[in-house]
Amino acid sequence: MSQRLFNNLVAGLIVVVFWMATVIPAMVQAADPIVSNSTVTSTGTQTTTVKSPPPSAIASQITSSSSDFLCSVSASGAIQTQILGISLGAMHEDELCQTLQLSHALYNMGMKVAAISVLCENEIVFRSMAHAGSYCPYDSLLGEDAKSAWAVHTDKIPKSEEEDEATAKEKREQALGIMGSIAAAFMLF
Repeated sequence: MSQRLFNNLVAGLIVVVFWMATVIPAMVQAADPIVSNSTVTSTGTQTTTVKSPPPSAIASQITSSSSDFLCSVSASGAIQTQILGISLGAMHEDELCQTLQLSHALYNMGMKVAAISVLCENEIVFRSMAHAGSYCPYDSLLGEDAKSAWAVHTDKIPKSEEEDEATAKEKREQALGIMGSIAAAFMLF
């Protein structure tokens, strides 16, 4: 199981548990109508009972009109209590999807070597090409000439950056912290 899939499963589990702990009890309680009694005294006595549903927080879907060409994933959610309602939304840009879109556009314009060069900026593609014996282009050099140039310029070979992984981990921890804070706030109300 990849780390990304594992992280998505953990995040999904947290959302489901949070939802079950806060929304379902609110829905069960919402089944009972809110009753307020008021008495008006005049020549007779009259009792008025007002039954109204609780207010609702609504999170709209975040989308774009031309989603075929955009490499973004969106998520939104909302939660409501009798006192407070919150809705959140976020978008994430997929870098691999953007790389594939750029490469596809170059290939469709007849620039096949440029399309492969864009893909070769990815570490996995670079290694796969080398394992297949078809080396990524280097400054318009192809084949064995490109292999020799890459051997000389090893500092330019794509490598995964630990900084990006740490940044993603920090973002994930920050998001989980915010979700925990929201859960704690709702439990107090």
